[in-house]
Amino acid sequence: MTSSAPSAASAEKKRIHPTSVFMRAHPAHLLALGFGSGLPRIMPGTFGTLFGWLSFNVLTWRFPEVFTPWTWAFLISVGFMLGIWACNVTGRNLGVADHGSMVWDEIVAIWLVLLFVTPASPSMQLAAFLIFRLFDMAKPPPIRQIERRFKDGFGVMIDDLIAAFLTLLVIAIWIRIV
Repeated sequence: MTSSAPSAASAEKKRIHPTSVFMRAHPAHLLALGFGSGLPRIMPGTFGTLFGWLSFNVLTWRFPEVFTPWTWAFLISVGFMLGIWACNVTGRNLGVADHGSMVWDEIVAIWLVLLFVTPASPSMQLAAFLIFRLFDMAKPPPIRQIERRFKDGFGVMIDDLIAAFLTLLVIAIWIRIV
């Protein structure tokens, strides 16, 4: 086998895109793919973040007595732990540890951001969404270093959690200045 064969195999694995059939084949896939929000071929992370934003607002508005800040804190914690498992399983089954279609990390991270900016105006939530997406896509230090150091489910989940914390830091500074 030539030295180019492993990279060709890696490139082929990255081109594999999950389908709804793959998503429904295992509960971990359903969770990791954000209940289908990660299936679009273009910008799945943005679609996953939008799903997280929408689900947070709908659940908080529709069931305010159930979805309190304490409930969200619990769901975010449990969601993070389940995400490690789900992204491990799904990444292994896709053959790519951090496949772009796995968006549970974006969902949990935007829930964390929204937990700290809610109640807020829609424009403040939009700003939080945009800042988070910027950090998640650009991966400035320390996000990129953490992403390189940690692999599998934990690595998938932790870099978005760091992006959420950086988003909250920017918002806190912005509020302080304005």
